[in-house]
Amino acid sequence: MTNVEPTQGDARDLPYADASFDGAYLVTVLGEIPDQEAALGQLARVLKPGGRLVVGELMGDPHYVRFSALRTKAEGAGLEFERRAGGPLGYFARFGRD
Repeated sequence: MTNVEPTQGDARDLPYADASFDGAYLVTVLGEIPDQEAALGQLARVLKPGGRLVVGELMGDPHYVRFSALRTKAEGAGLEFERRAGGPLGYFARFGRD
């Protein structure tokens, strides 16, 4: 892949321009971020219109984020819920940005 460049930054203050990504994904990481609302707001900011965010969570993770809490926070950040896949032990949820 030629369009992926690893960088390090604070999820609550992403070092990227507005509308610069087609997609983003977090797998068992949102619960590690102290201010989840700020992180989701930053992800919404850096997604291009039509961009997608996918969040995955697994039961048993000590920082598991319940789907209902994720949906409330993501929608509060301006992301629109599109679909959820998974069962009682874990899920992936997709959100879009208009």
